[in-house]
Amino acid sequence: MTAPASASLAHPSLERVPCTIVTGFLGAGKTTLIRHVLENARGKRLAVIVNEFGDVGIDGEILKGCGIDTCPEENVVELANGCICCTVADDFVPALDVILSRAPKVDHILIETSGLALPKPLVQAFHWPAIRSRVTVDGVVAVVDGEALASGRVAHDHDALAEQRAADASLDHDDPIEEVFDDQIACADLVVLTKADLIDADGAVRARAELDAELPQGVKVVQVTRGRLDPAVLLGLGVGTEDDIENRRTHHDDEADHDHDDFDSFVVEVPEIGDPAEFAARVAKAAEEAEVLRVKGFLAVEGKPMRLLVQAVGPRVEHHYDRAWAEGERGGRLVAIGLKGLDRAKVEAILAGAPVPA
Repeated sequence: MTAPASASLAHPSLERVPCTIVTGFLGAGKTTLIRHVLENARGKRLAVIVNEFGDVGIDGEILKGCGIDTCPEENVVELANGCICCTVADDFVPALDVILSRAPKVDHILIETSGLALPKPLVQAFHWPAIRSRVTVDGVVAVVDGEALASGRVAHDHDALAEQRAADASLDHDDPIEEVFDDQIACADLVVLTKADLIDADGAVRARAELDAELPQGVKVVQVTRGRLDPAVLLGLGVGTEDDIENRRTHHDDEADHDHDDFDSFVVEVPEIGDPAEFAARVAKAAEEAEVLRVKGFLAVEGKPMRLLVQAVGPRVEHHYDRAWAEGERGGRLVAIGLKGLDRAKVEAILAGAPVPA
């Protein structure tokens, strides 16, 4: 997608609504960070566009449950029809139309990409006339899993995934996980290193060394725990990233298009459970034995009126009650995400506590 010749001469305008693109690999903590921003907006009117990988929107549901006056539920727009950077005309422009028609006018838009999205094509879309005249990219924020990076990887169980790919001659031997991560970092104006409470001082040094080896010069890194970052650090960067995006080199610069055929996702319907801790152990087992990268969703617990939010990155599983079930809403469903060829039957069997099919 090529910008008009005059686009590079334009500068962010106060008339345009600033947008912060929040990118980052699966489970890095994007939704947690955005929720904290919404809860601490200090009167700033916000809207959120959430792009899911797969057919069921989980992150949007998490954000809609915030109950924040300055970001009401109707200001959270979910796109679950594929990668936002691949569906600009069909999904992104209509989503902007909806948000920009709100009254009172929003002050700032947060865009949470899926963990598999490449930020550069999305930023390039801000050159489109239907977009550029109304919004600007305030900045691209890359959210990085500090615990994983301290271990020298961008995802848990990365070694097992790499071995699986190398053993399968039918697969491209390039590592899609590393490429996605590298492309997200290459486009960043700010990096948020999450899960600082899970790494020691030496681990923090290792994580920073990994980032420093890849980051463009001058890009700042901030460390956070559970997404607790002052919104003033995140919002108002005023970069106008679309005017510099062509200078940010990525793995996919020479591709006319890109896809996500290296990854699979599916929804698992889960009946009411009795013991959240026991079920969390099943989720961890699925990550270890079926090589699931990410699990997220909601569960119904017997005798509990609240829905249980489950978030898992590899074998690390977190769960807590986030809000009461709405009328007619109760029912468990989880989204599982992994590399192409993810064994659905095996994942479903493990989560059900049933024998694993041969």
